Amino acid sequence: MVDFENDIKNCIAVLQNGGNILYPTDTVWGLGCDALNEKAVDEIFAIKQRPRQKSLIVLLAEARDVIQYVASPHPDIIAIIESFDVPTTVVYENALGFPENAVNADGSIAIRVCAEPFCKALIKRFRKPLVSTSANISGQPTPAIFDMVDVGIRSGVDYVVGYRQTDTVVSKPSRLVRICEDGSLEILRP
Repeated sequence: MVDFENDIKNCIAVLQNGGNILYPTDTVWGLGCDALNEKAVDEIFAIKQRPRQKSLIVLLAEARDVIQYVASPHPDIIAIIESFDVPTTVVYENALGFPENAVNADGSIAIRVCAEPFCKALIKRFRKPLVSTSANISGQPTPAIFDMVDVGIRSGVDYVVGYRQTDTVVSKPSRLVRICEDGSLEILRP
């Protein structure tokens, strides 16, 4: 049995009931919820004290999953995503199936296919996309490790994942890109 099995089970129970979690992602510590649950997404904005105009990132487990949530992705989208060698969030036009509060005002959505074992396992078992936004009050420093997560954030969520709380390796937020018609990347955040 994998050491994060209890965390996965607890997260799924919370997420299925419309709750939110504090969890380690492939980049930084994040706040998460069912990305298809409008009320749960609203709670993430409230915990983070984030303006609604600033959209959130969504995590998926596999590159092929993008096709389900984006209208007209690049024809080579799976190969492009699988070629990324660093955590990369892609901004896509024309999001499909997400509640209005999870999508940018222009209809776009930021999606990252996650390689981190915990996140990947959680998303696969939950069978839905997860919101992923840094676990900080809007405007405050991004928590690269658990010890950097504000006590108010920790107490404001429904479940805090135990897995990786003792990690000391500092990661940075993901690269943010758009995919151009020719398949090249427009870098929005290095």
